[in-house]
Amino acid sequence: MKTKFRTLLASTAMLLAGATLSHAADWKYAFEESLTDVQGVYATKFKEAVEANSDHTITLFPYGSLGESADIMEQTQAGLLQFVNQSPGFTGALIPEAQVFFVPYLLPTDQDHLGRFFKNSKAINEDFVGLYANQGLELLSMYPEGEVAMTTKSPVKSCADLDEVKFRVMTNPLLVESYKAFGATPTPLPWGEVYGGLQTNIIQGQENPTFFLFSTKIYEVTDHITYAGHNNFTTALMANKQFYDGLSAEEQKVVQDAAASAFDYIVGYQKSLADSELDKIKEAKPAMTITVLSDEERACFKNAVAEVEAKFIEMTGEGGKAILEQMKADLDATRD
Repeated sequence: MKTKFRTLLASTAMLLAGATLSHAADWKYAFEESLTDVQGVYATKFKEAVEANSDHTITLFPYGSLGESADIMEQTQAGLLQFVNQSPGFTGALIPEAQVFFVPYLLPTDQDHLGRFFKNSKAINEDFVGLYANQGLELLSMYPEGEVAMTTKSPVKSCADLDEVKFRVMTNPLLVESYKAFGATPTPLPWGEVYGGLQTNIIQGQENPTFFLFSTKIYEVTDHITYAGHNNFTTALMANKQFYDGLSAEEQKVVQDAAASAFDYIVGYQKSLADSELDKIKEAKPAMTITVLSDEERACFKNAVAEVEAKFIEMTGEGGKAILEQMKADLDATRD
């Protein structure tokens, strides 16, 4: 059934594509969230900039329009879509080094520092570009979406509270290893199955940035939100490389400028989003427990970092080790 569904989606996308990619008047752009979520806002700003500075138009395809994350990546690599926005959590299956974004406590919680890092990081803006190109993708931008929160059925104050908790994770090997190190039972599931899985107790927890907890109504089927400061959700805009390479220098500049202006907007936009959306969750579900772990309570999670880093290097070899070291150097260089 899944194979037939993907074939149908791909056929639909092919019909939508119409003209050849590089010469199409209308470009297609798919992403993993709704139009009003962070990726949707970024996509809208990108679309506005492209359309204001070229003869091209962009059609946006929010989550579910063309399938799950794996489907839209396949369609982009096949040349049926010009642009795709996808988290390294999923792209890590293609580019193992992209799993580095799931090393706990690597990224800062300070949003200003995070913005400077993404904008100026050599690892992101140089090293990853080549890795993505090897998979037929032109990396245009990586940007943060907000601190990740755990939502669970039972309170979490330490790693011991995750014992035997079936915790939904993306299909990402390093994220699986992270939650094993935290003491949970990591359970990879497509996003479309998460709400029902929590509702029926197939899983008892999951993680996402705060705005996504509200927009997807995950708060309805969990009772506790916990901030351990362990990660910030990262996502990336990519283009089909064959399409991008076929553009004129002027068109490439339009695309690059649009990605840069959308980045500048979204970094500011998402800074206060967690607080506003958390207020909406509190209003919608007053009984929801919200916990920010103390440094002492975070100790067991931080103790897992060495184990997860070792797993990352084991999975990715010297290339992954170099990426991790470069990211740490970039983070140091972008501190105040």
